[in-house]
Amino acid sequence: MFSKILVANRGEIAIRIIRSCKEMGISTISVYSQADKDSLHVALADQSICIGSASPSDSYLNAERIVSAALATGAEAIHPGYGFLSESVQLANLCEKHGVAFIGPPSGIIAKMGDKDAAKRIMAEAGVPVIPGSGILEDFESAAKTAEEIGYPLMIKARAGGGGRGIRRVSAPGEFENAFMTAAREAEEAFGDGALYIEKQISPAKHIEVQLLADEYGKMVCLAERECSIQRNNQKLIEESPSPAVDETLRSNLTQTAIKAAQAVGYVNAGTVEFLLDTDGNFYFMEMNVRLQVEHAVTEQVTGIDLVKWQIRVASGVPLDFGQEDVVIMGNSIECRINAATVGTVEFLHMPGGPRVRFDSALWMGYTVPPYYDSLLGKLIVHAATREEAIRKMHAALCELVIDGIPNNIDEQIEFVSDERFRRGEYYTDFVR
Repeated sequence: MFSKILVANRGEIAIRIIRSCKEMGISTISVYSQADKDSLHVALADQSICIGSASPSDSYLNAERIVSAALATGAEAIHPGYGFLSESVQLANLCEKHGVAFIGPPSGIIAKMGDKDAAKRIMAEAGVPVIPGSGILEDFESAAKTAEEIGYPLMIKARAGGGGRGIRRVSAPGEFENAFMTAAREAEEAFGDGALYIEKQISPAKHIEVQLLADEYGKMVCLAERECSIQRNNQKLIEESPSPAVDETLRSNLTQTAIKAAQAVGYVNAGTVEFLLDTDGNFYFMEMNVRLQVEHAVTEQVTGIDLVKWQIRVASGVPLDFGQEDVVIMGNSIECRINAATVGTVEFLHMPGGPRVRFDSALWMGYTVPPYYDSLLGKLIVHAATREEAIRKMHAALCELVIDGIPNNIDEQIEFVSDERFRRGEYYTDFVR
């Protein structure tokens, strides 16, 4: 087992990793930008080191500086969290080159799954159902012709990256050129790769993902599904587990398919296979996320399995000590992402409490949210015996949560969980317009 881990991230996920490490008796090193020198993740780690200016490219996206910090501090492993370099082939390669464990899959797997077009081909060859669509588009003219062949509505998607960037929905031919050019530009700016492909849009659809853990000895276990259909601009807002749309038969089929997808690439560590589910019960592979998901906490709540600890154990060579038959779904869990509308300073903060209420955040009174990073202020997570009780618990917790000084989406989240469509479980990816 590792004795010292460098956490290559910031905010609530850095704190989440640090807490698990403390419980495991592992020392932690935090890296931080100049903008984050007073942040909570810096204070909670056993050691901290500044790696650059506020710009992400000069700090949290600088793989060379992060690995240098690990070598300078004697860290045996690097945990990338989510976002930033969590799906970086470069960071994984540098770790392998310098003998530092990367807490995630090997670089070769990251490369395979990072190319969304190549990933779809791998899945299709493995017998995993994929969304009908194109290969990589050579230019606008051929793309427009391909779009006509596939038919509208459709989705234009970037080959690289994630987080909803480089994705555009196109309803009619007149919208295609602007959407294509915008998606290509956005993908180039975000990932350094402007390559695009097209998928037929499945609508209405639910966004269902399956969490899995795989050790280096070939054992793979799925930890139930999460529903992530409430989104804005392809960014998730609410997640829950289990999905109200998934029964035991469908869950078994999703589990078997997720395992097949992971086996097709020899997957190791924590990963998530994402599917679109149509109204006839058919599901299609979207992508595989080769990292910890933002919404991992709802899976932890309903299974009792600490995903971060198991990421660390697997990366250190520990085999999974439980099987698929040991995974039991206990109740229902819901997560609401609390996002900032603008930057600002926390003037007053009150976090809700009570049994099985959790607010994962890096906020404190007086903290100023910097303008350089994502808008996530925290994740409000509840767990209850039934979905109905979980919804009531979430509504109460949202009403109790107070973050003054920073305009945020708490009121909007209250509206979402109060909506009858949400309460019935009859909501799809077009819920937020």
